[in-house]
Amino acid sequence: MVLHTSPYPSAFLSFLSSLSWAFVFPCYWLLDRLLASCVATSLEKRRRSQDPCSFLALGVLISTPLYLVLLLASIPFAFIGFLLWAPLQTIRNPYIYSHQKPDKHGAEQGASAGAALAEWRPQGRSFCFGSANVCLLPDSLARFNNLADTQRRAREVGKRIRNGASRPQIKIYIDSPTNTSISAASFCSLATQGFRRTSSLDHRPEPVVTPETETEALTECPAHPSGGTSSDCPLHSTEAQNSHECPLHSNAEEHAPDCAVHQFADPQSSGECPVHSNIIQNSEDCPLHPAGVQISITSPDSEPTEDEKGNHQTGDGDTGSLESRTASRESLVRFHAADGGISPNNTLSQHRTSVFKRPIGRKRRHGDDGFDHEISAFFPANLDFLCLQEVFDRRAADRLRRQLHRYFPFVLSDVGRYGWKGCCSRFKFLNSGLLLASRYPILDAHYECFPNGRSEDALAAKGVLFAKVQVGCSAQEQRVVGYITCTHLHAIEGDASVRCEQLDLLLEWGAEFKRTTLGPTDEEKVLDDQVAFDVILGDLNFDNCSSEDKLEQQHSLFTHYKDPCRLGPGEDKPWALGTYLDTSGLYDEEVSSPESLQKVMENEEGRKEYLVFPASKNHCPSQKGRKIPLKGNGRRIDYILYKEEGLQPDWKVDIEEFSFITQLAGLTDHLSVAARLVVSTGEEET
Repeated sequence: MVLHTSPYPSAFLSFLSSLSWAFVFPCYWLLDRLLASCVATSLEKRRRSQDPCSFLALGVLISTPLYLVLLLASIPFAFIGFLLWAPLQTIRNPYIYSHQKPDKHGAEQGASAGAALAEWRPQGRSFCFGSANVCLLPDSLARFNNLADTQRRAREVGKRIRNGASRPQIKIYIDSPTNTSISAASFCSLATQGFRRTSSLDHRPEPVVTPETETEALTECPAHPSGGTSSDCPLHSTEAQNSHECPLHSNAEEHAPDCAVHQFADPQSSGECPVHSNIIQNSEDCPLHPAGVQISITSPDSEPTEDEKGNHQTGDGDTGSLESRTASRESLVRFHAADGGISPNNTLSQHRTSVFKRPIGRKRRHGDDGFDHEISAFFPANLDFLCLQEVFDRRAADRLRRQLHRYFPFVLSDVGRYGWKGCCSRFKFLNSGLLLASRYPILDAHYECFPNGRSEDALAAKGVLFAKVQVGCSAQEQRVVGYITCTHLHAIEGDASVRCEQLDLLLEWGAEFKRTTLGPTDEEKVLDDQVAFDVILGDLNFDNCSSEDKLEQQHSLFTHYKDPCRLGPGEDKPWALGTYLDTSGLYDEEVSSPESLQKVMENEEGRKEYLVFPASKNHCPSQKGRKIPLKGNGRRIDYILYKEEGLQPDWKVDIEEFSFITQLAGLTDHLSVAARLVVSTGEEET
């Protein structure tokens, strides 16, 4: 299959399309601005009420008549452009594939992804997936969701996603429930130094420690247990002191710069611990002491260029964007207890002081889940795949793609159809709104349009985007691939039969796409690909707890794919969180930044004010100030589903962590979701 790098098969057709759009665009833009001036967001209404004679109100009074006059003048040109543009849509390619090498700021991520293709470790790999509905509609339509300034939001969405994904990956493993306190000062000192890079695909990275300048006195040896004698210690034994080899290195590497022992010439005589800060002086709190803590920090990108630093400057209201590598990293911490029952004191950020009323906060395990789950202020570090929905506006999509390309080398955008084509029984004013970004090469892609859209939803070419990506190569020179499905289902409430039919089509089309792309495609390739994962991401527009969504909850999709947040039809796991925000509160100060929205979502009473909850006859229609009990933790309509088994013999996919992400606070009316999956091959590394 050939990936389409241009919307049209020839340069001449592309020129005709650009020419026709040049005629249409003035009318389109003026109509959008005219409608936008008639629909104000709650933030604009608040500002006007505070200052009725404000410049904003005066500008609306002047600009609205001007827009109307210019719109009437542009209609003849738009009609000519439309007559040329509409026929071209019948031969337009259903997506645009773009490949761009990451810039200096993202080179390290792209290099690591490319290097991963050279080998496939027998014990398996892990991959991180993210999904977000970003509501990048034309400005006039976005205002019905209480969102404005689509172009600025598109740029800021891209910046926040890539900044969150490219920050250092920090994992703290604690093998004892008796020691879980790490100070913010010590933690930040770890994160701001230059560390060696560890792959996000490692199951348990080796420890990395702080430089000598961040140390304090140690009361006992970091290698042997409390009370151990020098003969027991691999550092203090006679053989170790007389040897040039490090007693902690398995490969006999001499004087590695990142080794906790080699930070000092004589670890016994110096009496200094390489991870102690001026706050932690008790040896029981040291991560290298008997509690068995391991710290892994993935180094961030190289310093951005001066031009990029200028691009990172945000205006008023651009809160929550990661402006530096020393931003809050509490969402990166994972606790692994040897015998459960830990109560961590997560003092990893000076900004997080809220009290949790339910076990739904930062990474923790609940019951028999066997994986970590959290509410995070940032997208996961080393995000591998990203599926976005409602990227409808053409100019906003271009701005978003440029930002994402600084981290993701491979992007599928402008997905869908316009005008009349195939399934499009109605004229499509908008495409599917889907966008897929990947750190791994995309081998094949295919788009299908849902033929059963209704009402205003039928004006967009909603459908399914299928992609096949290469994530490695086996020892037998077989490609190791993964399948990703991105979709956005019908949104009209009460149309359960429409969504179920779309889910049927999704499974049918997906099976056909795998059948046609899995086998050999040329003479040189004689072995079938090995499938590492099969994942579905997107906005399904139904939740698992609403009484009106019972039909979708019982669909066969959930027998083929696993939902990590679901216990069964109509019942989510206690920690699962709704992803659909109440649009009336998007600009409240309590949820104006990723950190503040995270704090609200971690609080049981707080999220009742800002999430849309499952429909029930016993609930009054008003969200705000409701005192009666609510069902579940909000409407969860954004999903990440995966197949556990059946991809390859003896291969299995397990979920390692699941996140509800607040980093796009103020930019969209959805929470984002992310999941990290571990692919196990059942083999042992030799």
